[in-house]
Amino acid sequence: MTDFTRKKKYAQFIHLLKSFKKSSILKAKSYEIILMWVRNNVSRSQFLLLSGIFVGLTSGLAGVFLKSLVHYIEYLIHDKVHFEEQVIYYMLFPVIGIVLTTLASITFFTGEKRKGVPAILYEIAQNSSLVASTKMYSQIVQSALTVGFGGSAGLESPIAVTGSAIGSNFARTYKLDYRERTLLLAAGASAGIAAAFNAPMAGIMFAFEILLTGVVFTDFIPLVVAAVCGSLLSKIILNEATLFQFRTRHPFDYTNIPYYIILGICCGLYARYFVVISQQVEHFFKHLKRNRFQKAVIGGLMLSVLCVLLPPLFGEGYQSVKSLANGQVQSVVSVSFLKYFPYHSWFILLFLGCVCIFKAFATSITINSGGVGGNFAPSLVCGGTLGFFLASVYVQLGFPNVPVNNLLIVGMAGVMSGVMYAPLTAIFLIAEASSGYDLFIPLMIVSVISFVISKWFSPISPDLKQLAEEGQIFTTEHDRNLLSLLHTPDLIEKNIQTINVHASFPELLDLVRQGHRNFIAVLENSTLVGIITLDDIRPVMFNHEMYEELDVEKVMKAPPATIQLEDDMRSIIRKFDDTNTWNLPVVAGENFVGFISKSTVLNQYRELLKGYSA
Repeated sequence: MTDFTRKKKYAQFIHLLKSFKKSSILKAKSYEIILMWVRNNVSRSQFLLLSGIFVGLTSGLAGVFLKSLVHYIEYLIHDKVHFEEQVIYYMLFPVIGIVLTTLASITFFTGEKRKGVPAILYEIAQNSSLVASTKMYSQIVQSALTVGFGGSAGLESPIAVTGSAIGSNFARTYKLDYRERTLLLAAGASAGIAAAFNAPMAGIMFAFEILLTGVVFTDFIPLVVAAVCGSLLSKIILNEATLFQFRTRHPFDYTNIPYYIILGICCGLYARYFVVISQQVEHFFKHLKRNRFQKAVIGGLMLSVLCVLLPPLFGEGYQSVKSLANGQVQSVVSVSFLKYFPYHSWFILLFLGCVCIFKAFATSITINSGGVGGNFAPSLVCGGTLGFFLASVYVQLGFPNVPVNNLLIVGMAGVMSGVMYAPLTAIFLIAEASSGYDLFIPLMIVSVISFVISKWFSPISPDLKQLAEEGQIFTTEHDRNLLSLLHTPDLIEKNIQTINVHASFPELLDLVRQGHRNFIAVLENSTLVGIITLDDIRPVMFNHEMYEELDVEKVMKAPPATIQLEDDMRSIIRKFDDTNTWNLPVVAGENFVGFISKSTVLNQYRELLKGYSA
């Protein structure tokens, strides 16, 4: 590097520093000044790589902090308190947690209406991947209150939202475009998931399989780097008890494949049950004629009853699944009223069956009554419990060589695949969490069977179905995704000539002479009654003898179709194709608004295609 180049770069840095001092000294931080200078002096790919590291570390720390906080609260309750005292906590804490979460939401986070993964997908599709800055901390606060106090939900969705907000706001700070902003949003969510499970591949699969559906990327290295950073932080900071890991398993035996096929079918059917219960509970609270605070109290009381009767429903529930995997069934039962009854194997089966059945209710009540959490952890806990339940039934019936731990581990992937509609994420998550790469075959069998069954009931995840039907989130149909970004009001040409239906033919000709369009809207008051094109009047324009015989009403014609102001772009394109026209009038009710040109739609579509697919 020459002296001239060094001096030039130094001058650029000094200029940037001065501009910060003049315009934003109160907002700028030292690392922002450095990063802004780096942004202007390195290539795009180099800056994205550095951004992936920064976003990954920040999102990973957020995930580690939340997991540690909630785990410590659960440790105090489960390991430091006797069962008789725990019952009091089970009765009080869930109510307190949901009520506090609701109060925090009402008081501090009133603008956050959408929760979880659907909220991220909506921001990607409808808000140019711009996530509110408050979500960088609001989800941590609310989910810590909910799950830490016993809410039967998972922390992974709030961690993903937090990470996506960190990535989005980082990109916005350094004025990155939509593609780069979306990439860093996904990188933040990926790092959060990787930190929560110490599973970088699962974080990457989560981003590609769920968040980036319908978005085309050629550069995904920052996402990989972010996931690795998040996973490393998790490995370094979190202890063995906090991490989601399973060390005990059996070697894979192909003769056990029938066990896995049956488990896959059971997981698929259970996933559908879980989803249906979630929808029913959501419908109940949505139509419950109570304010948000009252709903929180009602939901908290319902959850408290369930936690008292079935303590594994308290909190995330990972500890009970770990105990089952380690063969410590008695430790799961000892925190319930079953400890006062003689041990019977069928008692254990009944207890675990009830946990599976009521976990769906507990999770749905937690989320829909005012709590903040997700279905990640509940689906894994239910899958592990279901797998152990099925394995115990096999053992009781005298089946030989039952791989109990394998069925528990693989069952987690099965239910998660069916509930989240994310088989690849489920497969890699459980493979990494159990170091069970030799279980890839049963993991794939069970996850795919469960996913296919869920897709048979509903082609789109029920959590996303309404948003997908309204065109508010991206799907695998790329053309449809781009069309959903075109909004009718933005395409309307309003400087259209209009004429009264009772006007004379000479008045029409005067309007034609003044205009520059080949179509005119015919109105009665403000209501559209017809249209006139130059092709309609060209045969008589120069026949002066017919001027007295003609008027606007005689030469106008009905429009081949009309576009309502609330029509989506797919229906508008369909009307253009059905009528084989290039211009259609837009009405609001019966009132004329303007025209939409097919050329305008195609031009806007082409511009979107450049920006969203490069």
